[in-house]
Amino acid sequence: MKVRITLKVSGVDAQSFLQGQLSNDIAAIRENEWQLNAYCQHQGKVIALFWVTKYKNDFYLNFPKSLQDKVFKHLHMFVLMSDVEIVQTSFNTYPPINVMKHPEVYLITSEKFVPQELNLDINEVGVNFSKGCYPGQEVVARLHYLGKSKRRMRLFRCEQILKVGDKLIALDSKSVKASGIVVRCIKSFGKLLYLATIEVKYQDSDIILNNSNDAKFTRIKND
Repeated sequence: MKVRITLKVSGVDAQSFLQGQLSNDIAAIRENEWQLNAYCQHQGKVIALFWVTKYKNDFYLNFPKSLQDKVFKHLHMFVLMSDVEIVQTSFNTYPPINVMKHPEVYLITSEKFVPQELNLDINEVGVNFSKGCYPGQEVVARLHYLGKSKRRMRLFRCEQILKVGDKLIALDSKSVKASGIVVRCIKSFGKLLYLATIEVKYQDSDIILNNSNDAKFTRIKND
């Protein structure tokens, strides 16, 4: 697992502040329970994914260290006159991340996906559609109620070593289509697996990396 950090968000307005910034229902978090949240910009693109927990009256946000400066900057832009303090902490419990299932966003993929492309809307695992507003909420909700995500995250096998952010190309009999991005790299029992976004209509096509026929993907169908 890549290096992660935890921010402590405290103060009288901590809960209402996070409720107005993140995609899930912060008010529903119980003590020592972890909840997955998207932190979006105004166009609905995910800046970061936070695992959020609550201890006493404070909230803890866990995410990859590569996003530290970017997250600090964006969160502090919205603190304004709120009674909120945001500091890095050495909180010693970690979220229950399932690397075969849960997406991750790093600096290189920040602002590349809307929540639906990372499957965060499925069973509302990372997006609550009945809570109040947050940055990008209008775009995310419009796609949920009026549209359909063209891309979804799927699990793939590939013998080549790839990097997060690598682009995928889906091939069919009629076209060559730039179709997805590697979201997460996983090593499982000596095999290389990858979570990647892919256009749904091409998810079972032949898929290669950046027009390289040496890196062929096989979708794991029970993802």
